[in-house]
Amino acid sequence: MIDLHLHTTASDGLLAPAALVSRAAAAGLRIIAVTDHDTVGGLSEAIDIGRTLDVRVVAGIEITAVEEDDDVHVLGYFIDPANATLAAFLKEQREDRTRRVREMGERLRSLGVPVDVEALIANADPGTRSIGRPAIADALVASGHAASRNDAFTRLLGRGKPGFVARRGTRAAAVIETIHTAGGIASFAHPGIIGNDALVEALARQGLDAIEVWHSDHPPERQQHYGAMAERLGLARSGGSDFHGDGTHHAAQLGAVVLPEPEFRRLEAAAEKRR
Repeated sequence: MIDLHLHTTASDGLLAPAALVSRAAAAGLRIIAVTDHDTVGGLSEAIDIGRTLDVRVVAGIEITAVEEDDDVHVLGYFIDPANATLAAFLKEQREDRTRRVREMGERLRSLGVPVDVEALIANADPGTRSIGRPAIADALVASGHAASRNDAFTRLLGRGKPGFVARRGTRAAAVIETIHTAGGIASFAHPGIIGNDALVEALARQGLDAIEVWHSDHPPERQQHYGAMAERLGLARSGGSDFHGDGTHHAAQLGAVVLPEPEFRRLEAAAEKRR
């Protein structure tokens, strides 16, 4: 089984890279991609443990772009984690994450639900980890201001809620170019959540390689819709659970969403053509 959308503690996942790969192996997965947000910090550990467990770990990433104040997530596969251009770009991405966390911390303080965001920032080594709203949500839970991550997002941190601060970031086309520069291919993540088909079509004309068709938040009709769109646009199709950990605000479970092997081989072939 194949799952190309997984997160670790290098970003907002709950499992360390080695633990995630071990769980994936136990769930019957044999090819996975670690796709942490704006960091490749978990890849080395994941790849190393994957070799011992007979799990192939594809070097991946999930980069957040911004289009008209909306977050747009772009998955990168088969990237070179050591690429200098990618490293510089990700450093800027993580710096903006830190700016955003501080601003959300100020908002929460004014609401009477303070969290020590400086401690969160200090714990997120800028060279290996990225920080975001889930870390604040966990701090709210630890301080007794929220019952769970879900509760924190629902009442305080979700878009339109009193603690929310918008992201600043790069346009999606530039993110795609950066992924290509790092030797990878780019897939539009969970388009059914964003619901902007016009943007997907525009990016297909600007170098997008694939669409994430299979995802935990894509019911069968969405899978069919985006599978047909990929075929019409001449794009490959990716898929994965988007697993962050048990009990998070993501409903994903390991092994519940898998990518058909022929689709993986098509992605792999597309990456080879870019090299």
